[in-house]
Amino acid sequence: MNALLEEIASTDFMTMLGITVLVTVFLAFITAFFCFLLTRNIIRVVIAIEVMMKGVTLILIFAGAVTGKYDLAQAFVISMIVVEVIVAVVAAGIAVNVYRHTGSLDIRKLMKPN
Repeated sequence: MNALLEEIASTDFMTMLGITVLVTVFLAFITAFFCFLLTRNIIRVVIAIEVMMKGVTLILIFAGAVTGKYDLAQAFVISMIVVEVIVAVVAAGIAVNVYRHTGSLDIRKLMKPN
């Protein structure tokens, strides 16, 4: 058991874990960003924003683990979760209202014709 704990605490394992976390967050953020830019559906835009915010949350957790300031990271993450919920609820309300008025969730239908 002690050998396992020593291996987990070794710098090689922590370096590999850090690289894995950073690559995962980077891929999730880039994927969500491209989804945000390329989609025309309001629901997909909301999902892309949520995935980007989850990436930021993961980075905050990782930064807290690296620096050893777990309490500060926890406070930031809880604040981010509250912000995520508020953004999701407001965006869902806007999407419902847009669907009621236009009959579609397409962003292009929101633009006024020239």
